[in-house]
Amino acid sequence: MSENLRRALAAARLQAVDVAAALAVDPKTVNRWLKGRTPYPRHRWALADLLQVDEAELWPEVASGRPISDDVRAVYPHRWAVPHSVWQRLFARAEKRIDILTYSGLFLAEDAGMVRLLGERARAGVQVRILLGDPDSPEVAARGQDEGIGPDVMAARIRNAVALYRQLQDIEGVEIRLHRTVLYNSIYRADDDLLVNIHAYGTPAAQAPVIHVRVTEDEGTAAVYLASLERVWITAEPVESRT
Repeated sequence: MSENLRRALAAARLQAVDVAAALAVDPKTVNRWLKGRTPYPRHRWALADLLQVDEAELWPEVASGRPISDDVRAVYPHRWAVPHSVWQRLFARAEKRIDILTYSGLFLAEDAGMVRLLGERARAGVQVRILLGDPDSPEVAARGQDEGIGPDVMAARIRNAVALYRQLQDIEGVEIRLHRTVLYNSIYRADDDLLVNIHAYGTPAAQAPVIHVRVTEDEGTAAVYLASLERVWITAEPVESRT
């Protein structure tokens, strides 16, 4: 019997049929989870997201819920597999800085709740820096070709992201810049925690893996990505100068 899952469903005021409908599975499958069967990873992530809890709270015995090392906290097989609650907690807990380095990151920009959260953190004194690809750059065109969507689509995604983030530009502490960099990774940082979306040739970013790394006292994994992020930032151009 999965008491953790049963308690979480009761707290959320959801029945097995509600979960089945939300996750597009058979109600019998949900009942098997309640009886103790561990769901497949994609269902664990989706259910944790639905209930707004950590996966480890529902299935503490699952190894993926435990840190891999001091600096590598988790690995997700795809960006789409990172639960929405993980992104939300990442930025909601930031006290000093939030950095977003990507080409378009349209999945975040299109999330009105996430954009609102970024604005709230900025008003609370958090420095928010957003780095998007220059839609007119050859680097963006090349990435569009690599992903198989073409340069025009990639550039259009970036322009959409810029338009959606414009509501943040008047908030003190928010800066948006455009870069002309060949990105090997997209980086999403909140204080000492980073979600790094590893790019792979010919693979859309949403399909590529994500690693959760944390800054440690020694020169660990996170330090490499932070140094890369800073190098891109100092060479990028403020978006205001392009309007």
